[in-house]
Amino acid sequence: MFSYIKGPLVEILEDGIVVEAGNIGWNIHVPLSVLERLPHTGEEVRIYTAFQVREDAMTLYGFLSRKDLQMFRMLLGVNGIGPKAALGILSAMEPEELRMAIISEDAKRIARAQGIGPKTAKRVILDLKDRIKIEDILPGAMYEGEQNREEDSLLPALADGVDKEAVEALIALGYSLSEASKAVRQVSVEEGMTAEAVLKASLKFLL
Repeated sequence: MFSYIKGPLVEILEDGIVVEAGNIGWNIHVPLSVLERLPHTGEEVRIYTAFQVREDAMTLYGFLSRKDLQMFRMLLGVNGIGPKAALGILSAMEPEELRMAIISEDAKRIARAQGIGPKTAKRVILDLKDRIKIEDILPGAMYEGEQNREEDSLLPALADGVDKEAVEALIALGYSLSEASKAVRQVSVEEGMTAEAVLKASLKFLL
């Protein structure tokens, strides 16, 4: 029904925000990962929304990018995950962290979210691991302006291939170029090994 809502940020609530658009104050539920990246009240914001209708309520859920909205909708497709649980997961970790946890099959990381047990965390991984690609967490897929330009400029010096993709993914998650390169170099990259496999293996040297 709604693709996004754009307008001044009127109020920041404990579990959501109010955005004014069309002379209406829209109450939008958002995860903590969104609350932490909002502009100051009074400034314009664009929130990509999902509209949920139930017998007793109509609710808007919002995110700062279409990719994060897609991640929310993917979580809703997991058996046993409703809007509250999906927001809980995306409040406990950034969407990029969740994508990484799914690719690396880190159920313990997902299970740290409030109300999410080990079985549910494993179900999230099982249902979504084939739908998350390493390209989803590379620097080019991040929010505009959030890349580290200095590190990004050094990437061409790295060897092409799955090792470079793994380094880029680690940088996208917040590791420095030196940390990412060192971890990837410790992985014995074999023929036919995917970037996801290299990434998963390199994480063992960083955690």
